[in-house]
Amino acid sequence: MTKKLTMLAGSFVLLASSALTTLAADQEISWIYCGDKIDPIHEKYIKEWEGKNEGWKVKPEVVGWEQCQDKATTLAVAGTPVAMAYVGSRTLKEFAQNDLIVPVPMTDEEKASYYPNIVDTVTFEDTQWGVPVAFSTKALYWNKDLFKAAGLDPETPPKTWAEEIAFAKQIKEKTGTAGYGLPAKTFDNTMHQFMHWVYTNNGKVIDGDKIVIDSPEVLAALQAYKDITPYSVEGATAYEQNEIRAIFLDGKVGMIQAGSGAAYRLKDTKINWGVAPLPKGPSAKGEGTLLITDSLAIFKGSGVEEKATEFAKYITSTDIQHEYELQGGAGLTPLRPGAVVDQFVANEPFWKPFIDGIAYGGPEPLFTDYKGFQNVMIEMVQSVVTGKAEPEAALKKAAGELEQYK
Repeated sequence: MTKKLTMLAGSFVLLASSALTTLAADQEISWIYCGDKIDPIHEKYIKEWEGKNEGWKVKPEVVGWEQCQDKATTLAVAGTPVAMAYVGSRTLKEFAQNDLIVPVPMTDEEKASYYPNIVDTVTFEDTQWGVPVAFSTKALYWNKDLFKAAGLDPETPPKTWAEEIAFAKQIKEKTGTAGYGLPAKTFDNTMHQFMHWVYTNNGKVIDGDKIVIDSPEVLAALQAYKDITPYSVEGATAYEQNEIRAIFLDGKVGMIQAGSGAAYRLKDTKINWGVAPLPKGPSAKGEGTLLITDSLAIFKGSGVEEKATEFAKYITSTDIQHEYELQGGAGLTPLRPGAVVDQFVANEPFWKPFIDGIAYGGPEPLFTDYKGFQNVMIEMVQSVVTGKAEPEAALKKAAGELEQYK
């Protein structure tokens, strides 16, 4: 018997020993969890799931918001993926086309449990690639005292873009205060804010793999941006949406579009405010908004894909998700309807516009290079609000540039 065979026999003993150890130990679902800490509601239901699934443990790793998605991507590309990670749904197409994640198909019953259009945020090629876990929409906030000072009815917000522009103009001319807060900084939410205008005018950026941004609906949105800029905050390219929100909270702008988090902050101010659905463009079919979801993506190669999928659907199931979303001040728009949501809105009426906009809302467009898409959109918006380009020329330029990222 040779030394080589002896070594092989030793290796088999080690492998057998390792296998026995693995069988004896709990199997693990590793989870890259974005934020500063694990939400107590998730902690509670992780324990509950583990209790129902003997031999399995869920191991969340808390990673800061700015690093968590990059870490999940780096590990997957290196061939050492986590089982599951919290990601922006906008990245799912890129992950899928690089064979880094597995599909998470939904039954018709599962799809029907969500508000309209939510499932579209995680779908391409008729397949779902993530489980929605967090959701946000936007509505219009207005300062009632500035409306009154400008001679406008403080209880009547604009319902159309034309009214919004006219009200912004009147506020600026009558009070000297910016009528609207338009963010155009080199920041992701500049693109997001513009997409709210696209979806309140029945527009689209991409349809399947076809770029459709160069359309009358989107051109109208970009023209409206140009038209409202003179009555907005000065130097819009210096501000992102949270900085615009701070100006509103300081009483120095008449109208903004913002998420539900602004309402919770406004409760602690002396601002006399209201919130309403986003004003509609001339081609709108109904109230709309950009539907932004974050998802749980199941990474390929962890060896526990099936069980991770099971857990992802459990931790985002209706009752648990409602408990997570509707805890005081969370600022998350509910993903699914239900009696608990109806009661929540009855208790907090300001929530209604954020839910009403879902029916005609649209997803973050899915591109294979999302940052490339985002940068094109930001450059387009900035070129118009700074006067460097006319809307039609800026739109055609953007449409051509987006071809490489679809």
